[in-house]
Amino acid sequence: AIRYTKEDSMDLPDMVYVKREVELTKQQKKYYKELKNRMIMQAAGEEITAVNAAVAMNKLLQISCGAVYTDKGDTLEFDIKHRYKVLREVIDESSRKVLVFVPFRHAISILSDKLNADGISNAVIQGNVPVGRRTEIFKAFQEQSDPQVLIIQPAAAAHGVTLTAANTVVWWGPTSSLETYAQANARVHRAGQNHKCTVVQLQGSLVERHVYRLLDSKMDIHTQIIDL
Repeated sequence: AIRYTKEDSMDLPDMVYVKREVELTKQQKKYYKELKNRMIMQAAGEEITAVNAAVAMNKLLQISCGAVYTDKGDTLEFDIKHRYKVLREVIDESSRKVLVFVPFRHAISILSDKLNADGISNAVIQGNVPVGRRTEIFKAFQEQSDPQVLIIQPAAAAHGVTLTAANTVVWWGPTSSLETYAQANARVHRAGQNHKCTVVQLQGSLVERHVYRLLDSKMDIHTQIIDL
């Protein structure tokens, strides 16, 4: 048996990775600092396991992305004007359509509402979207002028979908899965793509920078999160 990599068997355009700094708002900074300090105090004198480190990381990422789930199941929303401004710049700069991967469901709703308010056509793919409806959205994205932006929960469309109508991928916040990250980026970088592709990482907090560094180094996030 002979195995060929995608790079060996396809003549694909270049794919570049770009980091864009996004300042957290005052509200985000306040809650991020409070949560981080509380976690440090709770961990004092205790062994930090991968499980509770993952929970801590997830909460900090949620704040960075614009919405955090409380222990009671409620959602606390944050002002995301700085992150959204940078996203709009990326969309305006893109020569073709754009995929935006958003790891948290409530942040997806906030972002879709803001794009709608600005007159930017968009569609959402997340876990609760039926398979038939997903197929319709993917087909429209590939073949029609609208939607211009596809907002995706990473695990919901990371495998087996061709979305070469876009050549720009934006990560609203990082995923904790290296496989999901690689597969999601590959949705635009596959057979049929004739344009240079760009992956944009939006980062505004230490936890985001840490996770992106692990992803860029192709390291398993779940074995490294205790380093936080």
